[in-house]
Amino acid sequence: MLWHRRYWKPCSNSGHIQQASLLAAIPGCASALILSDFAMVMATYRRLVWRHLPVMLAGVLAGYIVGCNKPAVRRTLSLQHIFASTGCTDTAAGEQTVAEQTVAEHAAAAASHPAENRAINAALVALVRNSDLFGLRKTIRQIEDRFNARHNYPYIFVNDVEFTDEFKHGVRDLTRAQVHFGTLDNDSWKVPEWIDPEQYALVKKTAQYPHGEKDSYRKMCRFQSGYLHHHPLLRNLDYYWRIEPDVEYYCDMGYDPFVFMKEHGIKYGWNIAMTEFMATVPTLWNTTVQFVSEHPEFIAHDSLWQWMVDEQGRYNGCHFWSNFEIVDLSFYRSKEYQMFFEHLDKAGGFFYERWGDAPVHSIAASLFLNASQVHYFSDIGYFHPSVLTCPSNARTRGSCVCDSSKSFVQNGLCTARFLQVKQAVISPNATAPAVSEPVYFAQPTIRTVHSYE
Repeated sequence: MLWHRRYWKPCSNSGHIQQASLLAAIPGCASALILSDFAMVMATYRRLVWRHLPVMLAGVLAGYIVGCNKPAVRRTLSLQHIFASTGCTDTAAGEQTVAEQTVAEHAAAAASHPAENRAINAALVALVRNSDLFGLRKTIRQIEDRFNARHNYPYIFVNDVEFTDEFKHGVRDLTRAQVHFGTLDNDSWKVPEWIDPEQYALVKKTAQYPHGEKDSYRKMCRFQSGYLHHHPLLRNLDYYWRIEPDVEYYCDMGYDPFVFMKEHGIKYGWNIAMTEFMATVPTLWNTTVQFVSEHPEFIAHDSLWQWMVDEQGRYNGCHFWSNFEIVDLSFYRSKEYQMFFEHLDKAGGFFYERWGDAPVHSIAASLFLNASQVHYFSDIGYFHPSVLTCPSNARTRGSCVCDSSKSFVQNGLCTARFLQVKQAVISPNATAPAVSEPVYFAQPTIRTVHSYE
C-alpha cells in the first residue's frame, strides 16, 4: 500500500487553528513508485513472507521480555512525561491515571494476569453491508492474526438489510469466535419526521463537501452516534471495539486492550486524531455550547475541553477518528451522553449539515469524561484509507511492521494538542514537554471505504 503526501496540506493555509508556533512545512509530494512486471511478482512474494513475519516477531519479542530483567523501552511521541506522577487519584472520578505505555510494558502487564482472569464482556463490532464482504474478510484476517485468535472475542455485524448466506459463511470461515448478525430497526435508520423534506433536499443538492448528497451516509452517522450501542446484539456488552472493512492492523498485540481499559478506568480509546471538514459542522459547536449552558453539571471536573478550541474559543475541528475506537459502553449509555445526542438529533444537523459520529463522540468524550479516562493507543499500528498511524521505529524493531515515516498523524496538530492538554490537566507541574517534534496540520482526502459511504 503506497502512501502519498498529496493527502496532506500545511496549516499555514488554514484559519481553523491558531497554533503557528507548533507548525512546520511539509515537504513536497513523494514520487509515484512504478513497478515492473518482475518487481510486482517479487512484491507479491514479499507480502506473503511479511504476512507470517509478525508470528515470528512475536516469538522473538516474548523471548526477549522473558530473558531480560529490564526490557528496552521504545521512545514514542507520547513520551512517559505526559504524566509526571503515577498512581495518582483523579479528584473527580477516583480513577487511577495512566501514562501512555509501550508495547513491551503492555505485554508484561498482560503476562502477569492468568488468562482465565482476563475475560471481558466485549465484542468486535461493525456496521456493514453485504457488498463489504471482501473488505471485511481482509480486516478479520488481520485482526485474527494480530489479536483475536488468542482471545476469541465475538464479532457482531449489523446491516440495514438481511445478511446473505454468502456473507455469513465468508465471515465465519475466518474465525473460531462466535459471530452474530443483526439488522437495524426503522427508528434507528431513517430521516426523522422533524426534518423538513424541502430544506433537506436543497441541502443535498447544494452541498460542496464529501458525501453531501447521500442519505445513507447521514443515516450511518446518526446511527453510529446514538443507536448502535442500544442495538439488541450490543445491549449486554460492556465494551466494544469498532472495526471497518479494508483497514489494516500492523502490530501483533501482546496485551488485551479491553483488559487494559478496565484495569485503568479508561472509557474511550483512540489512535488517530484529525481535523474535520468544517463545512460539514458549521453549527455543531454552537449547538453543543447551548446544551452545555443548559447542563453545566455534566462537564467533567478534569475534562479535555480545551483540546477542541483555539485561543478565541472557536471549535478547531479536532476529533478522534471513530473508525477505530474502543469504548466502555457505559459512557455512551450514560445520562449525559444520551441527552447530548437527543439535543443534537432534534437540532437536525445530521441531515441539514453532515455531522459525523466522529466529532460527536469526540466532543462528548472531551466534555463528559475526565482526562485520565481518554487514552491514546499510540502502540497500535493502523491504516484506514487514506490515513496511516504507525509506532516509532516499527521498520526496524518491535512487534509492528509499518513505515512510521509515512505516519504524519502522530505529529499532527490534533494529536499534539491532545497530549499537551492532557498533560496540563493531569500533570500541570510537569517539566518535560508533551510533544518535542515538529507538528503539522493534516487533513485527509476522503476515499470510499464501504457502501455506506
